[in-house]
Amino acid sequence: MIAALQSLKPRQLAAQILNFGLILSTAFMLWKGLSVVTDSPSPIVVVLSGSMEPAFQRGDLLFLWNRGLDTKIGEIVVYNVRGKDIPIVHRVVRRFGGGTKPLRLLTKGDNNSADDTELYARGQDYLTRSKDIIGSVVGYVPFVGYVTILLSEHPWLKTVMLGMMAAIVVLQRE
Repeated sequence: MIAALQSLKPRQLAAQILNFGLILSTAFMLWKGLSVVTDSPSPIVVVLSGSMEPAFQRGDLLFLWNRGLDTKIGEIVVYNVRGKDIPIVHRVVRRFGGGTKPLRLLTKGDNNSADDTELYARGQDYLTRSKDIIGSVVGYVPFVGYVTILLSEHPWLKTVMLGMMAAIVVLQRE
């Protein structure tokens, strides 16, 4: 690999590095574009636990939509707990307010015996739709997100994977 890098002329090497940067920036722009279209800071999430089985399995890739703030009982939403950055995928079991009052929601995992009040931030008894909800689930692809789980559980895999991707792009001849 190092011999292949040394055989590249400076202009070829610069072109390959720019090519790699273009791939990364395109992925970032697609993510931000999806965020704008869906009105969600995270338009795609991965199910990290078995709390929503049998509806969703660990590793399922979920597509979110956050346009329109009316959420119905039975709808599956993704929310962040205040002060933590872990998305939780659960079903709405009760709703309070709406109309002129802020819509407040109570959620529960299908595979859990109790509602989520223990998961919410201290002093929080419900979720506020406009502040806490990232989006409602509109579609999913089974098990595709398992790669993300493997990369988060084994951080060294990220380094190996990024290194391999960089090597492929840089060593690729046009």
